[in-house]
Amino acid sequence: MEESITYCWNDIGVSGDSSCAELKTVIHCRNCSVYRGAGRTLLQRNSPEGYVEEWTDILAQDWQEAAAKAEEEGSTLVKKETVNDEIVALVIFRVSQEWLALPAWVVKEITHIHPVHTLPHRSNHVFAGIVNIRGEILMCILLRNLLALPLGDLDEKDKNLKDLSSIVPVIYERMIVIEIQSNRWVFPVDEILGVYRFSSQQLQDTPVVISKTPDTYTKRIISLEGKNINYLDYELVFYELLFYTLNRA
Repeated sequence: MEESITYCWNDIGVSGDSSCAELKTVIHCRNCSVYRGAGRTLLQRNSPEGYVEEWTDILAQDWQEAAAKAEEEGSTLVKKETVNDEIVALVIFRVSQEWLALPAWVVKEITHIHPVHTLPHRSNHVFAGIVNIRGEILMCILLRNLLALPLGDLDEKDKNLKDLSSIVPVIYERMIVIEIQSNRWVFPVDEILGVYRFSSQQLQDTPVVISKTPDTYTKRIISLEGKNINYLDYELVFYELLFYTLNRA
């Protein structure tokens, strides 16, 4: 049996003659436990008899009409399947000649190139030194060396375009600040492509046979604008390997 609702706020409350004694304490009916209880009762009440069946028929009829209309127009209406298609936002950037990607939530800031200060007996081919990012001292790593990426040379097409710099978009080097488990690092990149959203179906599995070193740290492969992008396994690269390297630098 459903609980009856007393609409006292329309009679003696703020919507009525305001004669309710509780108004001296609660000021307004929305602060009263009776008002909150009435709202909770409305949300928890059972559906009226035939309500679910009625809306099932309405939605089914709408679908049938849409399917018939699509068939008349010569198009195919494909019924959408209910799938758990996760959307992931990735920051895509280039290091040397390799396009790489990291989850957007890992990237805290993208800034211009800052001076790197080396540390005696600490800096090495992976740990370049420290960088001052707006007053915060961060460890700077060389992602190119960490992933063993080769130094890329401009091909003939790029060399020809370089002579026409007036019509070629200017590419700026940047630094990316990342944070993983409350630890922050910064590393330089050669180019930022931007932030893109992908569904889980667009993330391809890494090939079983791996011929390049960067693929060792690749979680997935993404195709975008004719580019093959390595979606990095950030936990492997930055939590295990990088942490291990820096503590033994």
